[in-house]
Parts: sequence; C-alpha cells; structure tokens
Amino acid sequence: MVIIHPPGLALCRWSRLNSNVRQHIHTLTVPTPFTPRQGQYLTFTYYYTKLNRQPPSETDAQRYFKVSAPSVHQMIIALEQAGHIERKPGQARSVRVLVDKSELPELE
Repeated sequence: MVIIHPPGLALCRWSRLNSNVRQHIHTLTVPTPFTPRQGQYLTFTYYYTKLNRQPPSETDAQRYFKVSAPSVHQMIIALEQAGHIERKPGQARSVRVLVDKSELPELE
C-alpha cells in the first residue's frame, strides 16, 4: 500500500501532527499492484459474485483453487490489506472487489 502524504507537509511537521490527523491521512491510500495469484482470487470473486449474486465463501474459494482453508483466509487478509477488496470481519460472504473489471486478469 502506498501512502500519499499531503503536499508540502515536511517530515518534521509530520511527526508533530495530532494522531487523529495522522490516522486520517493514512486512510488516503492507493492499492498496490496485485500478484498473478492475487489476480486469480480477485477474478474468481468478481465472477462468482456476478453469477451467484453473492460473494463466495472461503470454502468456495478453497474448493476452486484446491488449497487449504488457512491459505484462502491468508489471501483474503492480504487482499484486504493491499486495498483490493473490502469485507466486514465476522460477517460471512461480505467480500467486495475494489479493483475495476478491466484490470482483472483472465481466470485460468
């Protein structure tokens, strides 16, 4: 994730900013590029959601990619931290892809 600092904000002033202001500035982020494997998860989630009118469960992704449950969960967390998806922790099937369809790779 790339952090965008406000223009003209010197680093010495950055350290003096109120923590609430710093937290707000940190929320202004740009997603990092995704790996080929992350792209496959994003594409799978996008099309699964489009076809089934609900996002896939982690078990659905586990079956499709033939990987373990922890692997799918770690990928979901990594995609969320990178800014490619958003989800509501503790709520099933709440994943939403934030990447534009035109940027998604072909599903292999």
